[in-house]
Amino acid sequence: MNILLVGSGGREHALAWKIAQSDLVVRLVAAPGNPGVAALCETRDIKATDVDGLVALAQEIEADLVVVGPEVALEAGLADRLEALEIACFGPTAQAARLESSKAFSKDFAVRNGLPTAAHGTFENAAEAKAFLDRFSTPYVIKADGLAAGKGVVIAETRAEAEAAIDDMLGGRFGQAGARVVIEEFMVGEEASLFALADGKTAVLFGVAQDHKRAFDGDQGPNTGGMGTYSPAPVLTDALVERARRELIAPTVAGLAAEGAPYRGVLYAGLMLTEQGPKLVEYNARFGDPECQVLMLRLDSDIVPYLLCAATGQLAELDPPEWRNDAAICVVLAADGYPDAPKTGSTIKGADQDFGEHVVVFHAGTKQDPDGTLRAAGGRVLNVCARGATLQEARDRAYAAIARIDWPEGFHRADIGWRALKG
Repeated sequence: MNILLVGSGGREHALAWKIAQSDLVVRLVAAPGNPGVAALCETRDIKATDVDGLVALAQEIEADLVVVGPEVALEAGLADRLEALEIACFGPTAQAARLESSKAFSKDFAVRNGLPTAAHGTFENAAEAKAFLDRFSTPYVIKADGLAAGKGVVIAETRAEAEAAIDDMLGGRFGQAGARVVIEEFMVGEEASLFALADGKTAVLFGVAQDHKRAFDGDQGPNTGGMGTYSPAPVLTDALVERARRELIAPTVAGLAAEGAPYRGVLYAGLMLTEQGPKLVEYNARFGDPECQVLMLRLDSDIVPYLLCAATGQLAELDPPEWRNDAAICVVLAADGYPDAPKTGSTIKGADQDFGEHVVVFHAGTKQDPDGTLRAAGGRVLNVCARGATLQEARDRAYAAIARIDWPEGFHRADIGWRALKG
């Protein structure tokens, strides 16, 4: 098979790493990729939002499958264009991807289909949005409607902070993504991530993880795209997973099909585990980043048949995926100033050394000079991932590897996995 992988982050490096292990792959090309991906396969300097360029590349390499990593490519309609050309695409159409690209659509869809989720309201007018706050007590949840790289959510502890967040979003902080705001009831519980693959009619569970969204230790600081994750997540028991599949995943796939937008790709449900059961926080229309990294480390099956069958409506023909009976962890190394104003261009040394068979370092926001010097080129720069017989063993291996990387201009959380390890 010839496969085109779209994207340039740590998620795409992890996908490339796993796809490249498949005996089914003849040619793997990534666009635009990154220095880590370039060590595994061909790369082409085509942005994830350049739909024309990506379609032309898929045709050039006679791609049997296009795997879409980032949500921006889905929102731009890449899957739609490929579908029209009868090129199999792992990733939903723009209409189906509104589950992520519009929080207002997702919340309204949840109400239409009886999915358990938080009470909410959607507003374009600041005064109306602020008046809606009267319905809730603190803390308040304020979200930009559109895609904001995982940073368009504010948990406001006071009314003043909530009103400032509303003014900030509607005032243009996130551009068109913040032209509408969604205000939600704050749900109490522990948050976890559930993944499923869908082929338009069938859904197959595809792993669980638990993320750390805040920038600093102790869940302090601003929300980020994710500072680390681990899998499995003990809090997400088999019983809760089955309940979420029955009450959320299955009706979502059926509901989208009924509305004329069959969903093909990975369906990522952010769950709040409340006293009433799992409730939907939000959907993402792609693998989580950095959740994808730990899933790829634990997945024992060849991933390619699952990607292809999801894209072509044949998931029911496959056995459930097999997983390693161990734990995996991912610790994000971010540039100083992230998430607001990351400082790029600094030199990173030691990221590509041999850390042993249980540790993998994925590139998330890097570039490489002609002389081979590796530099920071984004907010989240490296993902240091490790497996172990226990989560503690995996965490020890990850942090031991981080200590060997020379990058004084970066930072990381020192408490990834604290919920499961109770410290």
